[in-house]
Amino acid sequence: MVDDAHVAIVIPLYNEEMVVGKVLQELREKYSKYKIIVIDDCSTDKSYEAACLGGVYMLRHMVNLGQGAALQTGIEFAKKLDCKYIVMFDSDGQHDPEDIAPFVLALDEDKADIVLGSRFLGKTENMPLRKKYLLKLSRIFTWVTTGIWLSDSHNGLRALNIEKFPNFEITQNRMAHASEIISIIKILNMRYIEMPCKIRYTQYSLNKGQSMWNSVNIIVDYFLGSVFK
Repeated sequence: MVDDAHVAIVIPLYNEEMVVGKVLQELREKYSKYKIIVIDDCSTDKSYEAACLGGVYMLRHMVNLGQGAALQTGIEFAKKLDCKYIVMFDSDGQHDPEDIAPFVLALDEDKADIVLGSRFLGKTENMPLRKKYLLKLSRIFTWVTTGIWLSDSHNGLRALNIEKFPNFEITQNRMAHASEIISIIKILNMRYIEMPCKIRYTQYSLNKGQSMWNSVNIIVDYFLGSVFK
């Protein structure tokens, strides 16, 4: 049985005041004993206030650093709370809380050191065709840079055994952290598996989605960050 008191859900937050309250309420209802850690990355709206709910640890960056930095802040805080497993979960409502428990169970049964979510093994709702092709291209980029072939290389839902890998550290502050995480898996020789998850594309999330140019910027950031680390 998983010891719920040693599981943390780490949630980076930036300008999601419209949806973050509902996301956190769903998580609190289903995982009341988990540590829910929200890192507000200097939001310019009322996201911080919307996320200040009972049973939630609230951390705040006073300067906007990026999603990768927010995740790392949450990971470090979870380690201080003596958490064994960390689940990375998005704040925009795209992820389904139902997917968390199977990920944590896979870690607890020692099937892997890190579990990576895959929307292509699971289900998607209303995914634009452009997004699908962009994600397929990212698989090739990940394989070229890391030698690891995944069905979904940029999924924000992940579960990590931080007790076993306390040296797991994200140094890419912004969106390039997704590619860096795959590199870390290879560097640390972590056992990984992909598991199906559900991604819910709403009009809200699509309006905030990444453009093709942003994706190019992520690739550039990853290479520059790797070279000048």
